[in-house]
Amino acid sequence: MKRERILPEAPTGTAATIGYRYSLTLLTTIYLFNFVDRQVVNIVAEPIKTEFGLADWQLGAMTGLSFAVLYTLCGFPFARWAERGDRSRIISIAVVSWSIMTTLCGIAQNFTQFLLARIGVGLGEAGCTPPAHSLISDIVPVARRASALALYSMGAPMGQLLGMAMGGFVAAQWGWRAVFFVAGIPGLALALLALFTLPEPRRAAVRDLASAGVEPEGFWRILRLFLTNRSFMLVCAGGAAASFVFYGLSSFYASFFLRNHTLQLNDAAQNMGLQPIGFLGLALGLSGGVAGIGGAIIGGRVADAWARRNDAAHVLLPALCTSLAAPLLFAAMFVPGIWASIVLIAAASALNSSWTGAAYAAALGLAPARSRATASALMMFVFNIVGLGLGPLCVGLLSDAFAPSLGAGGGLRLGMACGTLAGLGAAACFWAARKRLHVDAMA
Repeated sequence: MKRERILPEAPTGTAATIGYRYSLTLLTTIYLFNFVDRQVVNIVAEPIKTEFGLADWQLGAMTGLSFAVLYTLCGFPFARWAERGDRSRIISIAVVSWSIMTTLCGIAQNFTQFLLARIGVGLGEAGCTPPAHSLISDIVPVARRASALALYSMGAPMGQLLGMAMGGFVAAQWGWRAVFFVAGIPGLALALLALFTLPEPRRAAVRDLASAGVEPEGFWRILRLFLTNRSFMLVCAGGAAASFVFYGLSSFYASFFLRNHTLQLNDAAQNMGLQPIGFLGLALGLSGGVAGIGGAIIGGRVADAWARRNDAAHVLLPALCTSLAAPLLFAAMFVPGIWASIVLIAAASALNSSWTGAAYAAALGLAPARSRATASALMMFVFNIVGLGLGPLCVGLLSDAFAPSLGAGGGLRLGMACGTLAGLGAAACFWAARKRLHVDAMA
């Protein structure tokens, strides 16, 4: 049997441009709701903690680790399926799965049931990004790849905006359980759109390869290539450290403000005629979401333009962004005013969104064309097992450790401040990756 790893490059021309723009818009919308369903739990974490009588480490496990376990591990089989199968159908199945499990979070009666439902959300969402990244890399020309991946990544801040604003409003009106029903139901319509309208340009190529006796590279061989590729692993390590900061802190933003800025929060909410949790969801969602959207758009364009002059731009931009975001977040934990803290968090959100498309473009550019879904899955594994899995858990453990001497609010403040230091490690990893990008590219 022959082995073949390279498929034709992305098509060009007006028709191709229209086609990939529609596909990219639909994939970004799907990722938006992927992120809504993943992150909406953060705005209602405090009411859930009160109802179930949880400690902060349990909040961390519930918002991060429970989701991350299957999300990261199942990314690999989904990726291998995406390299053999129909990516639009895989994405459709994934959307249906995570949407149903999100609604089940709303009927959980205890911590264990909620944890199991969150694990189910992670299982479904594992089938989204690897095939989406693979599809985008196939349909978008190389010169626009960082911008396209940045646009897809823009679903994260848009999901944050919608999840926080919607979650806070719904929770204030009808309670935290209603939030998960409102978040989960739209995914069913998106699944139908993906199934019937999302094109799979590789279908003919896959049929041709199958009829010619060509088979994909073996999983363990491809995995070994990635794990021994220094530049690829440095990008993964940088993204993991940056994700540790993002997920570790964002899981506790609502709790941080409810505990440390209670009076200011109540006054601001009263002035707008809202409940504190409704105001907080709106403020965090709008500030972080709008800043994140702007950062994703600008970051992708800057990365592509910079890359035309410097081949290392796709790792230099993440190094710059993560080194600037860390001190902003550290300062946000200690400034006395609620609005100053929100503004600093928003600025860091813009920087955080700016590096994602470039980092994915750098890593996927190192991968063989037919192994990009596996590359994406490996990145997801490293990013999320460290960031989403350990970030909230470690911040929660630090908070519980500091609480006896500093109180619940002070303990959480210091725990979150310690978490920001991982951003400097992220910058160091991205900076180190700049040296061997061309040398480490896999044919």
